[in-house]
Amino acid sequence: MNKVEAKEKQHKSWSMVAPGWDKYDPLMRAWAAPLTERMIALSAIRDGSRVLDIACGAGEPALTIAERVGPGGAVLATDFVEEMIGYARSKAQARSLSNIEFRCVDGEVIDEMKDSFDAVTMRWGLMFMPDPVKCMHCANTALKPGGKAVISVWTEAAKNPFVTVPLGVIKRHMDVPTPPPGAPGIFALADPDRLRAIFAEAGFSDVSIEQLSLPMADFATGVEYDAFIREIAGPVASLFTQLPADRQAIVKQEIAREAEARSSKPGRVNLHGITHIVVGTKTTRN
Repeated sequence: MNKVEAKEKQHKSWSMVAPGWDKYDPLMRAWAAPLTERMIALSAIRDGSRVLDIACGAGEPALTIAERVGPGGAVLATDFVEEMIGYARSKAQARSLSNIEFRCVDGEVIDEMKDSFDAVTMRWGLMFMPDPVKCMHCANTALKPGGKAVISVWTEAAKNPFVTVPLGVIKRHMDVPTPPPGAPGIFALADPDRLRAIFAEAGFSDVSIEQLSLPMADFATGVEYDAFIREIAGPVASLFTQLPADRQAIVKQEIAREAEARSSKPGRVNLHGITHIVVGTKTTRN
């Protein structure tokens, strides 16, 4: 699969789950709040900052950042799925935020913004980029000298049962080829060494990586969890829709049962995720 085909696949996948990101926004905001706060702290975002948020999805963390930078600051939030941008705009209007702009644009081709931003953020987007170096080079170009880029990506599969539970069930019912090295995907950037290499090649210095554990599923039943993960996880949704209807019904039941069995909290479905947080600094002009 070439990069154009990979990008088309990602666009289709995330367009499919855009309504789910709107539907579950309150839960996702709450669960990801510690990550949002840590990203804001590491990027030194403050009142009056100008921030670029790439792959903003349905609006976070861009909306929270817009509230943080205040009327004297500004946020440009981008995503390549128009449906996601539409939900994000609606939320900004509902929260009376006038200091945020949304653009439907590919994160690998952002331009016309050289040396414009104090910080660049990207939550759970870089691993789906066919060319992550190109994306991070765009981020570097957009930053003012001394500005920081802070991104988050998922660590290895074994540490993220919130998404490996459904993927494991689906793989029992259909042949899911192992992606080639470097292919975009949810665990594509789990290796810290690859992350450091990407940041270095894109021109960043003082690169550091830390991990954060998050509660990525907390439901009363496995049935609720099953609906959630199929409506919000692009890779899961894409595979699930390829199953015959009769097989889909079986898979739903198995996902619900396995989630309940794997839960870390008795009486509820509680599954966690562990994310990398990567920070790099732009030290010179491009």
